[in-house]
Amino acid sequence: MWKCLCLILICYGLDGFTQNDNYWQQETNYNIRVWLDDHNNTLKGTVDIEYVNHSPDTLSFIWFHLWPNAYKNESTALAKQLKATGRKKVRNADRGFIDSLSFTVDKQAAIIIADSSHIDITKLQLPSPLFPGDTIRIHTPFFVKLPSYYSRSGHYVQQYMICQWHPKPAVYDRKGWHAMPYLDQGEFYTHIGNIRSFSHYRNPIRRNMFHLTFDKT
Repeated sequence: MWKCLCLILICYGLDGFTQNDNYWQQETNYNIRVWLDDHNNTLKGTVDIEYVNHSPDTLSFIWFHLWPNAYKNESTALAKQLKATGRKKVRNADRGFIDSLSFTVDKQAAIIIADSSHIDITKLQLPSPLFPGDTIRIHTPFFVKLPSYYSRSGHYVQQYMICQWHPKPAVYDRKGWHAMPYLDQGEFYTHIGNIRSFSHYRNPIRRNMFHLTFDKT
């Protein structure tokens, strides 16, 4: 019986290795320059994304998360979730949003198509098909109004807890696109990649500024 069990485990293990040989994952490398204005509680910046298509599929578009828009009004998936759970009161909170987007792909203008159900998701139409193994470079400016802190990202007076604040591609894997709206519960499914960020802080009243640079893999 033990010999039979060992044989089954060995065969299962070999099958697992065979499946892993076909595994792939998209790659996104970021270069971000951003300024924090702590008088108006805003972010202003640009993001450059190197998107590597490791999939066997040709892509004609890329879904993007614009998750700061989850804080924009009471009709978002986040607002509905918070209302349904009754865990957090946001009626008097500062709203947040992201705008001033102007996408280019390899320096060609590209259009975005808003999702019909969620304002924190949008579709970037590629000017030309992205073939397997190819790489494109996506660029856009952005502006973010930070909300009062009540769900992972925002400000409390001039204390800042900021996450999911810049435009980023949704995950594409063997099951297709995972273009989900931002929610308060759960973690975030994202691509591998490198992030290089140049972060500036400026207080217009005190007229002081410091500069931070970090790399993250």
